Amino acid sequence: MSNPFPSISIITCTWNSIEYLPQCIDSILSQTYAPVEIIFVDGGSTDGTLELISKVPGNIKVLNNIRGGISRAMNAGIEVAAGDVIAHLHSDDYYLTPNVLNEVAQTFVDTGVDWLFGSHMNEVNGKLEPLNYKMPVYSYKRLVQGNFISHPATFIKRTLLEKSGLFDTNYRYAMDYDLWLRLAKLSEPIQLDTPFAAFRRHTGSLSTANPLAGLEEGFKIRMSQSGISTIDWLLHHARHIVRKRRIHKRLRAES
Repeated sequence: MSNPFPSISIITCTWNSIEYLPQCIDSILSQTYAPVEIIFVDGGSTDGTLELISKVPGNIKVLNNIRGGISRAMNAGIEVAAGDVIAHLHSDDYYLTPNVLNEVAQTFVDTGVDWLFGSHMNEVNGKLEPLNYKMPVYSYKRLVQGNFISHPATFIKRTLLEKSGLFDTNYRYAMDYDLWLRLAKLSEPIQLDTPFAAFRRHTGSLSTANPLAGLEEGFKIRMSQSGISTIDWLLHHARHIVRKRRIHKRLRAES
């Protein structure tokens, strides 16, 4: 009888990541679930990242000198992944407990779902902080209104990813949001309340350093979705204006 539990491939994109990568790696190696494959996709590190990766035990794949942006790097990892389920855990993020993959795998077995997502906590200046908002209950309509799916807490069957067309390399900031919307049209996810991962907020983080660029790209993706009525169009624009004002206010307060 075949094993009903899925194998999991975790893709970690790196580029001069030596400051945070050890905690990311430790959180993967501490998982009590097996089998797990770790795929490192490196953009040409020169700071000791590759030397650290070379010492990681277990089922490891390393792709070197992958250039062209984060979307291309994540796609390169997917293309060589052997696992039934794919996850992306960037080098500055980490899993919160050793039981994350156990819960994920059990949910896939119990439900037969094609993808699922949990929650995350923010790490700011070395301190874990809960989300300062209540995550919406998933529906496609709510997802079109704004992205609330946490990338490091998302797990997707490889067959569904391949069917979706992977990440769009034209996007630099909201490529995950674009993918979630395309995945959701193919298969509805299961939402779990569990905080699976820590998202480290620091000035070197792409989304943290460029909040307005990320907002504009997300808005472009949202408006590209088919079937938007005149009322929806007006509501999307109104939300966008409010969100932009909030970011400007926060940036002024931080300056």
